[in-house]
Amino acid sequence: MAWEQLIYVLPAVLFAIVFHEMAHGYVSYLLGDPTPKQEKRLSPNPVRHLDPIGTFCLIFFHFGWAKPVRVDPRYYRNPRLGMVWVALAGPTINIILAFITGIIWTLLYKYNINPNWLDLFLQTFIMINIGLGVFNLLPIPPLDGSKIVGALIPEKYYFSYLRFENFGIVILLILLGTGILDNFLSETVAGFIKVIYKTAFWLLGI
Repeated sequence: MAWEQLIYVLPAVLFAIVFHEMAHGYVSYLLGDPTPKQEKRLSPNPVRHLDPIGTFCLIFFHFGWAKPVRVDPRYYRNPRLGMVWVALAGPTINIILAFITGIIWTLLYKYNINPNWLDLFLQTFIMINIGLGVFNLLPIPPLDGSKIVGALIPEKYYFSYLRFENFGIVILLILLGTGILDNFLSETVAGFIKVIYKTAFWLLGI
């Protein structure tokens, strides 16, 4: 990645991560858990949410993760279902942000208001949000997909699954470093982006 692109990538990454983690925290808080608020994870301050390795991966690979929000499902009326909603909240908000940004980009395109810097930022923001959302749905710890799987698998397998979490970050780095996930993630992200633009063009009658 060219260094001049960082002027677009860095703010896109920061906004995507902050909204992602705040979504986790707010859903848990709405389900009755005071932990995210007590630990100041409802804050828009990006420093509270950044994971150094995950942020590096997000900047240079466009796939990454943030520092997980600590939650306590004992406060939920239905702990297992509550964990599914909390885990889904982060990727969902990223996809929503990408869709809204796609609408804005298309609207500017329709009226020929597209300075180069704004065009690059909006497209980067869409790509980063989709990359963050899709990547975090993979069922590999510490990603959100693993929490969804952990909440849905039969209880008798749960503790065996927890032991797998200790190796999650190593598995992720191997998969990223060897490029094993590249084609799958790139095609999935590209597919999401194509759907966003097609939908935006349809909504705006272009």
